[in-house]
Amino acid sequence: MLRVAVNLVASEAGWFACVSGAANGMPWLGPVVVLALVAMHLRLSRRPGPEIRLMLSAVLIGLVADSLLVYSGLVSYPTGTFIEGLAPYWILAMWALFATTLNVSMKWLRNRNILAALFGALGGPLAYFAGEKLGAISFNQPVLALVALAVIWAAAMPLLVKLAVRMDGVSEVRNPAFVYSDWRLSQNV
Repeated sequence: MLRVAVNLVASEAGWFACVSGAANGMPWLGPVVVLALVAMHLRLSRRPGPEIRLMLSAVLIGLVADSLLVYSGLVSYPTGTFIEGLAPYWILAMWALFATTLNVSMKWLRNRNILAALFGALGGPLAYFAGEKLGAISFNQPVLALVALAVIWAAAMPLLVKLAVRMDGVSEVRNPAFVYSDWRLSQNV
């Protein structure tokens, strides 16, 4: 339970560092904090490799999703963009940070696709709305931007949860021989 609480607090601290840094002309601040938080997460993970692959997958999903929002003109980011028309690096850091929650504080969403989609449809837009209020992002068409974010996150959350199950470097892995023998025993009952 302590790990879940630490994971939740760390992700919120990283989110705030990214958003406040971007809003105050220091878009590098958040990714520096996220790098430290990701390093801590990996250090505490049983198998860092799968967690790294999960983070990279989340960053790729975020790059496509947030770049589509920029390209469509629904949102704009005042700072942290290396290539015009693409998502800024600080928001990609947030996607990596979010991935660290999927096998810890968000693990309760496993095998709950509808709940994951609803959580994404509500939570995603709320996080961006808060970022907009703090000055890190601009909604050029607020209603359409929020609807697009709801759709993106409703699709992204179940996908991310499924990827987290496949790339779980946090949970304890049982010996495959025991798993097989448990299955065989249950078939004989």
